[in-house]
Amino acid sequence: MDGPRLADLTTLYTLFSRVKDGLTELCNHFNAYIKKKGRTIVIEPERDKTMVAELLEFKEQLDHVVNTCFQRNDKFLYSMREAFEYFINQRQNKPAELIAKFVDVKLRAGNKEATEEELERLLDKIMVLFRFIHGKDVFEAFYKKDLAKRLLVGKSASVDAEKSMLSKLKQECGGGFTCKLEGMFKDMELSKDINITYKQHLAATSEGGGLELSVYILTMGFWPTYGAVDVRLPASLTRQQDHFSKFYLAKHSGRKLQWQPTLGHCVLRAHFAQGNKELQVSLFQALCLLLFNDGDNLSFEDIKAATNIEEGELRRTLQSLACGKARVLSKAPRGREVHDSDHFSFNADFTNKLFRIKINQIQMKETSEEQKATEERVFQDRQYQIDAAIVRVMKMRKALSHNLLISELYNQLKFPVKPADLKKRIESLIDRDYMERDKDNPNQYNYVA
Repeated sequence: MDGPRLADLTTLYTLFSRVKDGLTELCNHFNAYIKKKGRTIVIEPERDKTMVAELLEFKEQLDHVVNTCFQRNDKFLYSMREAFEYFINQRQNKPAELIAKFVDVKLRAGNKEATEEELERLLDKIMVLFRFIHGKDVFEAFYKKDLAKRLLVGKSASVDAEKSMLSKLKQECGGGFTCKLEGMFKDMELSKDINITYKQHLAATSEGGGLELSVYILTMGFWPTYGAVDVRLPASLTRQQDHFSKFYLAKHSGRKLQWQPTLGHCVLRAHFAQGNKELQVSLFQALCLLLFNDGDNLSFEDIKAATNIEEGELRRTLQSLACGKARVLSKAPRGREVHDSDHFSFNADFTNKLFRIKINQIQMKETSEEQKATEERVFQDRQYQIDAAIVRVMKMRKALSHNLLISELYNQLKFPVKPADLKKRIESLIDRDYMERDKDNPNQYNYVA
């Protein structure tokens, strides 16, 4: 099989088909081989970087064997699907997370590997793997986080490819699975209209203040949760924020706006000795650079006090401006790391052949804490879904034995769950007076209206 020797496999299939139960025996060995090899791909953490690519290649190889050597026999097709579903769920959560991240890489702008047609075919193959996963909510959590980044920073390779993937997920899992993802796209479209109206309002009132502001209005329930960050903005930016808030809330009374500086990005005009440039930067990078309009030399502590950017974030921001490819700031002493004692100055001698320069923020690799936070959100969502399912079943049935309730829940829940976890949720609902144990039969539960 690892060859695979197609002619030999075809001969083997022909010979076994002439023997009573021969194909069943061959199919059993085929199934065992898939489970064994597939499990090694999924289980070993050192293969995480290549897991999805290896699974796609393995599936393609097996499809070819079944189509060419086994005459598309239904028994072998079913056996292959059953084996894939078995081994891909041997490692909880990780395959779902890595498939979501694999899709993110392929849908990101700058991915020049594939044409639109090739990308579409690849997404179809990824959906085959996705079908085998039991914990699809894990995929959804990581996919939503990455989709948000692609949409807000303009990193999507293609809106058509994004919507195609969304359509595939909806077809596979239903509207309930994709409603938040669709809401994210809807927010982006509505934000375009709001920005057009706002620009017309500014033109009519002459209140622009020389800055061009675009705002994304994000519905809290649709997007990943972003923590509140309190940074100090220049007065000119604060005025713009206040002006937009007044405009928006006048049209949508009762709503509340919460600004998210971590998601902001800017275009700054910079004057260098060799000529003017436009710098595409994050809001945090912009806050640091704007300080040099008023000061030639600033210490790390000066910048920290002036911007109130969190220390780790500020180090990465200054690193990107003074130690990266586009060094628009000079750092003393020189070095790749940023220390508390460092001083920074504007690099007037900076040169670049491009007029508009994108200065990438140095990204902190997704830490185990961030990963745990996403997994924790999935865990919490599952708790709510289990509680809702228990209450729904008990409200309908009024009284049920423990075993029948567990059986009903397994039919309703769309993710893997252990009996012990269900028992904990039942106990929690009993404590909160949603249900009670029967006084005469402790193995039976009664719904409390």
